[in-house]
Amino acid sequence: MVSQISKPEIIYPDSDGKPMADNTKQFELIVEIKKGLDLLYINEPNVFIAGDLFWYPVQGQSKIVTAPDVMAVFGRPKSDRGSYRQWEEDNIAPQVVFEILSPSNDRIEMSKKLLFFDRHQVEEYYLYDPETNFLDIWIRTSEGLEPIAQSDNWISPRLGVRFDTSTGRLQLYKPDGTKFYSYIEVNQLLEQTTQQLAEAQALLQQYRDRFGELPSS
Repeated sequence: MVSQISKPEIIYPDSDGKPMADNTKQFELIVEIKKGLDLLYINEPNVFIAGDLFWYPVQGQSKIVTAPDVMAVFGRPKSDRGSYRQWEEDNIAPQVVFEILSPSNDRIEMSKKLLFFDRHQVEEYYLYDPETNFLDIWIRTSEGLEPIAQSDNWISPRLGVRFDTSTGRLQLYKPDGTKFYSYIEVNQLLEQTTQQLAEAQALLQQYRDRFGELPSS
């Protein structure tokens, strides 16, 4: 009897040991975009947003992999994942990806990423350089990913998000016109709201001390 030789198990690593970002500018913008999209789709159970997550598009090919700084996948449920293995996700590729350049990124590396995103059916690719404040955008056409000529005030067909670089820094705006806030801005808004609430409660207490309790409706 001839014994069957089992094939070795294919390992799909969840990390390459490299940091998510090389500098503070890159890191803060990645987090701002990721958390902004989280909030935008907080009530949409089948929109998955991830940051720096390995994406394996082809089963059995563990070397075919990339980790977009931020990616959005429509049609897949929110949940924790060690990596995005496309064949386990109804074969749905991320439709929108973001890359924020750092000094260590070179032209060859970014050209390979563009080819990867084109080959694996990304619909919208956004590449931003914080040092030059330059935004490159590619949108899928019948010919594949094609660059657009004018990127400022561009509105994403899939996200409905507007991109603005007029202030010297990339700023994203939700479809309702409110901007994506940084972590610092969120805390500042929280502090302002807390202070306003405390002031309102103090005024209410002054009214009660002077006139008694408010009449019930």
